[in-house]
Amino acid sequence: MQIGEIAARSGISVRMLRYYETEGLLTPARGKSGYRDYSEADLEEACRIRQLADAGLTIEAMHDLLPCVISPEPRFHPCDNLRARLAGEIEKLDRKLSDIKRSRELISGYLESL
Repeated sequence: MQIGEIAARSGISVRMLRYYETEGLLTPARGKSGYRDYSEADLEEACRIRQLADAGLTIEAMHDLLPCVISPEPRFHPCDNLRARLAGEIEKLDRKLSDIKRSRELISGYLESL
């Protein structure tokens, strides 16, 4: 299938599909004319990438996690670094939440002083 079809079926923009290819997350075949020729397996991989992106994971994290994803849900195969990587991502999110909470408290304090 061509890039427009996989974009429609996966919910990922054409631009992002090209970016994921540049980053080595997707590797579609190329036809004789040079056009990308996506397979059903590429579509499944794109959907897994979308789920990881929706979770806020970075390209670097996706490189670590994608080899461990074994289903569209995603369910993971117990790769060696999987638990550590996910724990690290949770720590990052916890720091962000703490920063947001602190910002909210400051802004709320400004509002109360008006």
